[in-house]
Amino acid sequence: MTRSSELFDRAKRVLPGGVNSPVRAFRAVGGTPFFVAHAHGSSIADVDGREYLDYVCSWGPLILGHAHPAVLAAVAQAVARGWSYGAPCEAEVELAEAVRRRMPSLEMMRFVNSGTEATMAGVRLARAVTGRELIVKFEGCYHGHADGFLVKAGSGVATLGLPDSPGVPAALAGLTLTAPFNDARSVADLFREHAGRIAAVIVEPYVGNAGFISPESDFHPALRAVCDQYGALLIFDEVMTGFRVAAGGAQERLGVRPDLTTLGKIVGGGFPVGVYGGRADLMKRIAPEGPVYQAGTLSGNPVAMAAGLATLRETDRPGFYEALEVKTARLIAGLRAAAQRHSVAITLGHAGSMWGLYFTPGPVRNYTDAKQTDTALFARWHKAALARGVFLAPSAFEAGFVSAAHSEADIDFTIEQLDAALGEARAR
Repeated sequence: MTRSSELFDRAKRVLPGGVNSPVRAFRAVGGTPFFVAHAHGSSIADVDGREYLDYVCSWGPLILGHAHPAVLAAVAQAVARGWSYGAPCEAEVELAEAVRRRMPSLEMMRFVNSGTEATMAGVRLARAVTGRELIVKFEGCYHGHADGFLVKAGSGVATLGLPDSPGVPAALAGLTLTAPFNDARSVADLFREHAGRIAAVIVEPYVGNAGFISPESDFHPALRAVCDQYGALLIFDEVMTGFRVAAGGAQERLGVRPDLTTLGKIVGGGFPVGVYGGRADLMKRIAPEGPVYQAGTLSGNPVAMAAGLATLRETDRPGFYEALEVKTARLIAGLRAAAQRHSVAITLGHAGSMWGLYFTPGPVRNYTDAKQTDTALFARWHKAALARGVFLAPSAFEAGFVSAAHSEADIDFTIEQLDAALGEARAR
């Protein structure tokens, strides 16, 4: 028995399913999850001494790779000054200013501790401002595990094939309307049907929690227009895309300005951080300046703020995002060629260093299309890739990520191994 297997057996006695987040259990791909011993640069090593090139990158935030020296130094200096104050610190202000420079739509913001907290607070604010209760989300999009978001959700909900979660009262679920991604007409229909009742539309601008799905060029402009027409707010959930698909996130890449934006772990360099922010007139409704209450003892944690500042400074270097996108495009091209070689139907895409694939001819425009992927082939491929030293997300419905730490040699190795793994998976 491996050390990971032993730990997993112990974990199952004290943790539901043996994990602290569902997709980590490897249920969708089979086998036993490996337990991490340490990580550095582009690689992650398990407790049995096996090393893997990591394309999960802590589900996105590690754009510099693991244990980057500049982030490590910033964290060490911050910890030496004390790791939790429950009081304001200078780093909070500096990081907020850095975020606003990257994303001017965040005129004011509030730090929280997770993406789920950020989206919860953003929706609460939208409801308070508009005096309306309904929100619109998109099928397969995941905005955290708050009650109102677990309606036709993505991420682990999609991976495990679960229905809308038990424990969500029907009255709360009824406040969430859903539409297919890339279908602005269906959103307009919802606004007409529920005239004067919709507070906000919340969207992953590039879907990352049902696999990777790109928006069509007219989709987000149409969402912006319909929200303006009916007096609702447009919320971009950039927990995955923020500072990943471009220096200014998806809103920069798409040229669409949301009213509110939510951000996640990348803002803390991989530490537990979330942000919600937007127009100053909206954010001034948040306590203590306004009546909308939201609070958190660990919000603005000095260690997380230091890690976030160090990460953003490193990614500010000239050519950083351009080089990362070229590297990601090369990986995608290699995977496409491998699929052609093995006569496997595939749909691939990327934006910046965020990427994904489906084992289906496509096109994949929405969650319904995504569910046509061959999940059994993906599971075999994932297992074969892991045996060859490449760690992909253990789900056919999650995006992948390339970090700055991935070298050209890493990309070559990955293409070679994933090609061989696909041939092996195809033959079974």
